[in-house]
Amino acid sequence: MKPMKRTIAVIDLKSFYASCECVCRHLDPFSTPLVCCDPYRSGSSVVMSVSPFLKERYGVPNVCRRRDLPTIDGMIYAVPRMSYYLKVSAKVLAIFLDYVALEDIHVYSVDESFIDLTGYLSYYDCPPEAIVARIQADIEKKLGITATAGISENMFLAKCALDKEGKKRPPYLANWDQEEGRSRLRNIYPLNEIWGIAGGISERLHRRGIRSISDLASSSPDMLKREFGIMGEQLFDMSNGIDRSRMNENYEPVNPSLTLGQTLNRDYRGAEISLLVREMGEELAVRLQAQEKLSGKVSLMLGYSDGLRPFSRQRTLVSPTDDTATLVSNLLFLLRDANGRLPIRSLSIAYGKLVEPDYEQLSLLEDPEEKDRRRRLARATDAIHSLFGRDSLLPCSALTKASTLKMRHGQIGGHKQ
Repeated sequence: MKPMKRTIAVIDLKSFYASCECVCRHLDPFSTPLVCCDPYRSGSSVVMSVSPFLKERYGVPNVCRRRDLPTIDGMIYAVPRMSYYLKVSAKVLAIFLDYVALEDIHVYSVDESFIDLTGYLSYYDCPPEAIVARIQADIEKKLGITATAGISENMFLAKCALDKEGKKRPPYLANWDQEEGRSRLRNIYPLNEIWGIAGGISERLHRRGIRSISDLASSSPDMLKREFGIMGEQLFDMSNGIDRSRMNENYEPVNPSLTLGQTLNRDYRGAEISLLVREMGEELAVRLQAQEKLSGKVSLMLGYSDGLRPFSRQRTLVSPTDDTATLVSNLLFLLRDANGRLPIRSLSIAYGKLVEPDYEQLSLLEDPEEKDRRRRLARATDAIHSLFGRDSLLPCSALTKASTLKMRHGQIGGHKQ
């Protein structure tokens, strides 16, 4: 039986962070030179968002470095406030729920969501453009933020319609059917301009002589599958405007993991890196214990400020554990392989191979009473943090110049709350 034709919309909040800052200042985002960036950090700090005025008048990209911004009279620097943006995002989701059920919404990011309108066209007795236009008008009226949209028969084409037409000009709404989408895709170049084709994949396709969507659509599906595996089949489908994914399908990761990372404000070396690895290892262990999981693998990655290839190592543990001391000691063991003389600017860790704590493997090399004492101490510490905040009880190392613990406690996603 032929599958039912679907109608998918994707709605994006235009220059979301910058628009939020303009609205709360009673300013028009389309005539205000505002950047969402901390002016007190270094020139290499990332600009989270710029107002539509700066994009359209000066060609400033939405994400860049502060040092790359043009010098403009009256430029407004807004220090990012992630907790505020998340509250506004929740209000947008509430507006979506006025029109569709939660199971028909896929929140892709804080400022972008997919909505399956298939089952609502007969209910509202109007075309999908009319439903989306009503949602856009509600967002504008209630929150003062302009929403852009793309509509098509699947998520991929809806996203392409949004990026290539819906975001460009009023009424900020584009509807591509599959035939139109297939035709428009052929004109997009380079390949990494297409949603889902990242730089690494694009480079591998270039080495195969595939430099455009037309090249991809006329290439051999068997060759793509040999080169990219299941991703090769998806690439071939995408080049023909086909996307077989479903929004309401539950995804269960084969190898679940917990990760934590940070970009540093200056170069770190030697003992300073050991301190950060220890702090982050302990912090991630708290998350592991809160989820009542055990980790069977630890991973460490370091990024160097001189552009050298990142350092990456992982280690499988003798048996899965949630013991903080064991996890941190294994991370520090991996750190020994890194060149401590090189300046480091980014750091991330991960606990992988997560399993349920159905049993615990005892070891002759560990004192079970000491291990139990550490576990009870960790639970007591977590309880204090839950009641009084994460800064209510800190290790002495948090007071050192190298520590970033207190700073990260005041952040969401690497930015100020």
